[in-house]
Amino acid sequence: LTSKRTPCLLIARAVLSAVSCFTRGLDLRKNNIDVLCPSDCPIWQFQVYGNVAYASLSSVCGAAVHRGVITSKGGPVRVQILPGQENYLAIYANGIQSQALARWSSSFSVSRPMSAALEAVGRPISTARPPTGKRPKKTVEKKSGNKDCKADIAFLIDGSYNIGQRRFNLQKNFVGKVAVMLGIGSEGPHVGVVQASEHPKTEFYLKNFTASKDVLFAIKEIGFKGGNSNTGKALKHTAQRFFTAENGVRKGIPKVIVVFIDGWPSDNLEEAGIVAREFGINVFIVSIAKPTPEELGMVQDIGFVEKAVCQNNGFFSYNIPTWFGTTKYVKPLVQKLCAHEQMLCSKTCYNSVNIAFLIDGSSSVGDSNFRLMLEFISNVAKSFEITDIGAKIAAVQFTYDQRTEFSFTDYVTKERVLSAVRGIRYMSGGTATGEAITYTTRNVFGPVRDGANKNFLVILTDGQSYDDVRGPAVSAHKAGITTFSIGIAWAPLEDLKDMASEPRETHTFFTREFMGLEQLVPDVVRGICRDFLDSKQ
Repeated sequence: LTSKRTPCLLIARAVLSAVSCFTRGLDLRKNNIDVLCPSDCPIWQFQVYGNVAYASLSSVCGAAVHRGVITSKGGPVRVQILPGQENYLAIYANGIQSQALARWSSSFSVSRPMSAALEAVGRPISTARPPTGKRPKKTVEKKSGNKDCKADIAFLIDGSYNIGQRRFNLQKNFVGKVAVMLGIGSEGPHVGVVQASEHPKTEFYLKNFTASKDVLFAIKEIGFKGGNSNTGKALKHTAQRFFTAENGVRKGIPKVIVVFIDGWPSDNLEEAGIVAREFGINVFIVSIAKPTPEELGMVQDIGFVEKAVCQNNGFFSYNIPTWFGTTKYVKPLVQKLCAHEQMLCSKTCYNSVNIAFLIDGSSSVGDSNFRLMLEFISNVAKSFEITDIGAKIAAVQFTYDQRTEFSFTDYVTKERVLSAVRGIRYMSGGTATGEAITYTTRNVFGPVRDGANKNFLVILTDGQSYDDVRGPAVSAHKAGITTFSIGIAWAPLEDLKDMASEPRETHTFFTREFMGLEQLVPDVVRGICRDFLDSKQ
């Protein structure tokens, strides 16, 4: 007798690791991993660098949408970790504009997983998870908060007779839901609450609570004040007094006021909106139950929303028809509040500039004077809010040759930038300033040319260049780089003015001694801020 064996059909089950919309390549632990991207990720929030091979600080799901592996509805993605490279390209594809990057230490590619039964397991891998070691406990995750949503937020709630006690409580419930979804924590968003009525009252500050459950409890405890809806008065008060270091505001983090208005304000919002913008605060207006055509005659200024918001572009205004059934309005508002790239009023000269220092390393400088130049650079850099979403610093040293000491993407904290400046070693050699300007324009500013920050070049030199400086300087100016020239000792004034941006008198500095550089620090910082503000007019 012969027996036949019935073949077994083996079904491979590819296990997918769930990730969040903002999980980056560098957050993944394995070199090859199949992940499951969630649906409805806000593609305008994705940070993607490169094309085909993506820098590992890119969003995995963003790269997958950009590559066409998935749509915004999410789905499975195979991620392969690759070595780092130079010159990541900026390419527009599938609704996402990727950004250029000079270089990064690691990359990844995305593709569709091999066809197999797919099984999703685990919790989403988030950027808050460390790359190695055991999964952190829940309490740790709650304390750190949502690192993808860094903002200092004041909720300006309506406590007037317009809203009444019942709708006031519904408003508090809505604000509580928003606060929980934000992901409050030490490294995430911080929130406080101010109540607007006859006179504004600060209920609690940014520094008081860094856990969602504590914030939720504090919101529930807020009592209804009543009185006129003097929202303009409360907005001005919040802009001027709420966002201070003593109250817990953080440097380099967008400042936001979310103003809730039930009906319409009793006073004028226009002046308060101007004050808030001057303080670099992003004002959102959430209007509920807009005035009816019959009620418009009682409204002091029917354009109060447009005049109060950060910018009248539709992003900073949000309408909720009624206080009943507001749950579906929570997530869209949270997405707006977490979109730091859209926070246009936070863009100040201190957090929205790229400053490259072009340092003369020629033999005439000498080591001790070279150290004084580095000290000058450090003192200028200290004035700016250097973060991953803020100001950026780069440095190039030149003789006849050029050497990039560090680029804009190398260091994203002030401490690391200052440490890198201290570590620069003196080259010694000739002086070819023109070639150095060309090199810096192409290699340092080229990768960030289309970025949001305004570009500045500060040139330090103690002598005459052996090559032409005017041509390279003109090219830099045409590339949108504002140039300050600082001469020491024997640097000829004619060369300094040829390199400087217009008006040359305010972009050219000179000191006979290297010790005099220290006195120029405030003037250079003021000059950068002046030019930044002029560019926004």
